[in-house]
Amino acid sequence: MHPSDDIRGSRSGRLSGRKIVMGITGSIAAVECVKLARELIRHGAEVHAVMTEKACEIIGPYSMEFATGNPVVTHLTGKVEHVSMCGDVEGKADLILIAPCTANTLGKMVHGIDDTPVLTFLTTGIGTGIPVMLVPAMHSTMYDHPKVMENLGAALKMGILVIDPRIEEKKAKMASTEIIVEHVLRLLSGGSMRNERVLIVTGATREPVDDMRILTNRASGASGIALGVEAFRNGAEVLLMAGENVVKISEALKVDRFSTTGDLLERIKALPGKWKAPTMAFFAAGISDYSPKRKEGKIPSGKEELIIELGPTPKVIEVFRGLFPEAFLVGYKAESIRDPEKLLERAYERLTAVRMQAIVANDLSDVTPETNTVYLVTPQKEVFKVSGKRSDIASFLLERTMELRGTR
Repeated sequence: MHPSDDIRGSRSGRLSGRKIVMGITGSIAAVECVKLARELIRHGAEVHAVMTEKACEIIGPYSMEFATGNPVVTHLTGKVEHVSMCGDVEGKADLILIAPCTANTLGKMVHGIDDTPVLTFLTTGIGTGIPVMLVPAMHSTMYDHPKVMENLGAALKMGILVIDPRIEEKKAKMASTEIIVEHVLRLLSGGSMRNERVLIVTGATREPVDDMRILTNRASGASGIALGVEAFRNGAEVLLMAGENVVKISEALKVDRFSTTGDLLERIKALPGKWKAPTMAFFAAGISDYSPKRKEGKIPSGKEELIIELGPTPKVIEVFRGLFPEAFLVGYKAESIRDPEKLLERAYERLTAVRMQAIVANDLSDVTPETNTVYLVTPQKEVFKVSGKRSDIASFLLERTMELRGTR
């Protein structure tokens, strides 16, 4: 057994049974390809590397053979590797991923030139209809060349997905491994949410007491971020409105940050002019119910007693419902009670008061950093219970809400 099999599927099985041809061209970003191949394998993929002569001068073929567990194609032989992997044959590749993609390879590809193994694989695969993803990497002066821009546009017209580079240090650097992997997962997922625009509000608000102190809560943002990642992977257009989070937000997600409840409210009100109407919304944030009457400056320390006056904050979800009455709205209700019946009763009351399509209830006493137990409640008082990792819960909630909405 090759060592690559030790990590196969360790993150997920989303790419199990999927064959990915990774074309590596002569950019210094090729040094990232071992890590990229390994991450794809961690999601279950079978990866086959194809390298140009210039790529082999930057990273050795043996490195990619170790990374993938498969022989590396550096030149074509009588085995007609391009046909056996990308031709109109049984078991052909599910995706051709060119990472990094140089300006040279891009230009030749759109003009049908195939004078390297990578280009021959591309010509064959495009003719067969295999999805192609390009990840450009070059100096920014090359990237800004009118003909390079024209070639990128031609690639897009051919139906090829282009992952935008990071513009840093006068370079158009290859997108991060995380972003590339997320786009691969999205492309090969089947796109069950491809027509959805999903708003997710997550994290904790931070209400200022004075110039130094804040009133906040324990919301980690983990549940909302997991929902965002799962919706993105299933093809949705996702906007994550994020307050304070202790969990890293995926680089693939579009993020709009807020701080206070009032700040969040203004961003919700501004949505109609900035974004198309959400088709679905999940309010998974810890939004403060009360805000202090802010003190000027910093309250001196050393007081024997300090009284802070609190006033109610606006109900942001109710404002959202008024602005977007057609959106499939899912709220969250967290309580510290060990009685499931009371938890579900309070959740249902909140659901009907705001005219939600569903609400997620959870008992804060049954939460760990890695796992959770939640109940999905509908207006018809249907209750669906799910426990496990947050990613599994997010997948379940999205699948079930799509079913409730009647789009699955």
